[in-house]
Amino acid sequence: MKKSRDPLEPKADKATVRRHNLSLVLRAVHDEGEATRAAVAARVGLTRAAVSSLVEQLLAGGFLTESGKTFSGHAGRPGTALRMARTGPAGLGVEVTVDYVSVCVVDLAGTDRVRLTEHLDNRNVPPGEVLARAARIAARTLESAAEQDLRPAGVRLALPGLVSGGRVRQAPNLGWEGVPAEELFAGALRAARPGLPGLPTGSDNEANAAALAQLWFGEGEAGTGRARSFLYVSGEIGVGGAVVVDGELLRGAHGFAGEIGHVVADAAGPECRCGSWGCLEQYAGQAALLRGAGLDGDAGARGVAELERRAGAGDTRALAALERAGRMLGLVLSGAVNLLDPEAVVLGGVFRGLMPWLGRAADEELARRVVSGLWSAGGGRLRASSPSGDAARGAAALVVRDVIADPVQYAERSSAAEGDAART
Repeated sequence: MKKSRDPLEPKADKATVRRHNLSLVLRAVHDEGEATRAAVAARVGLTRAAVSSLVEQLLAGGFLTESGKTFSGHAGRPGTALRMARTGPAGLGVEVTVDYVSVCVVDLAGTDRVRLTEHLDNRNVPPGEVLARAARIAARTLESAAEQDLRPAGVRLALPGLVSGGRVRQAPNLGWEGVPAEELFAGALRAARPGLPGLPTGSDNEANAAALAQLWFGEGEAGTGRARSFLYVSGEIGVGGAVVVDGELLRGAHGFAGEIGHVVADAAGPECRCGSWGCLEQYAGQAALLRGAGLDGDAGARGVAELERRAGAGDTRALAALERAGRMLGLVLSGAVNLLDPEAVVLGGVFRGLMPWLGRAADEELARRVVSGLWSAGGGRLRASSPSGDAARGAAALVVRDVIADPVQYAERSSAAEGDAART
């Protein structure tokens, strides 16, 4: 009986092999931060002559720079240090939430070079208008990037809710359903930059983008190192989540893995915007936290800052609200930890600043409920996210990763865009 097989890829020709090797060399320098040609050759398994030829092409294309001499500690002449270019190709990330828009540009090394954030109330605003606002902020960010000779290769949107195929399938806190976000944003960005070429536009869930930023840029807790398998939980108006396994994002069959905010914590609980009852975000979301502490649930960043101030001052109502939220968070997280056995759980968004109070209760609940017996309160497996990464930076870094994966494609697209601009 015949067995079904996936179709085979066509045989690689010389151009395809060289294209692959250019990416291999570029990734090696990116991962090391700085490397000589000899060190790159040793890492990728190519001859020094082949690596030198590839490096020259990458230098000419503006992907790499070289400077100074570095000593390897071995016999022979010192090598020239290769680094990722600080100008030229870059990534643009745009995070859209209920109460703010954050836009950043990162260079090929992943450094956050330009950042604009505006606090806006996006509730009950038509999706096209929200995305047009974001596009106008992005256009200003691109102007600042151009002053630093940075040219983003594309833009990645980081959006709340269920995101796939360029659309927001459902974002209850924004009231979005079936919104063609990529199309709307790309059109608005072209309108905000008349006469300039458009940018390839992609999208992802905001918690996914933040989890990738944590993976790529986050610092491990003292003595723990950087986790490569973890649950990321983001506290905003809603509660988002993402799962990273062995350094890769777990997306699920339809791209919706990680929606922990809509795991039911209490079936008899309050109705959620998603249409269910007793979802985690009804207990641990930003609005629920603020209301529980006697603050305006719609106060946004100002309300969160006030909650932190009251908790730090020992306000009993604020502390009680944070403990209740932490208990419910730990309850839901314990099920996820028992199911997936991650190295760590990382709390981001507003949870990061609230960790001293909310995290203690969540950690105790996890220690009580994780069946392996390997979780202990205060053991360091429940962590605050790194300030080095957020959804906008993670989204921008996804664009950069695409450039590194195929620098030839970027060069071809840039050349075509320059030709189009010359003809207009």
